[in-house]
Amino acid sequence: MEMNLTFRQGVLTGEGRDRVGRFSVKGKYQVEDGKCYWTKRYLGKHDVFYQGYNEGKGIWGVWEIRALWRGGFHIWPEGMTGAEQLTIREEADLPEVVHGILETSEPLTPASTLS
Repeated sequence: MEMNLTFRQGVLTGEGRDRVGRFSVKGKYQVEDGKCYWTKRYLGKHDVFYQGYNEGKGIWGVWEIRALWRGGFHIWPEGMTGAEQLTIREEADLPEVVHGILETSEPLTPASTLS
């Protein structure tokens, strides 16, 4: 993929091409936490939605097409040494049982309401 991106005052814009075709890019980013999200719009074709984080080694995240297909991505600036060999893994904290009570960061939904 070839892509040129501009980051200015919280707005991400750009253009590029890959094996699917030419595309434009438009979205937003946050300097405070590195979060960014954008839409890649193929000219005359479909859109791809991206969301990810800049953590100093490029932007890592997830792409999605119409909630049907999704996958991971990593983009980095041209010339960034060794970027092709970088890997990232996903982790989640497991809930802890404290004195017989399950503690989570989100409220539990009763099974009777799940259907």
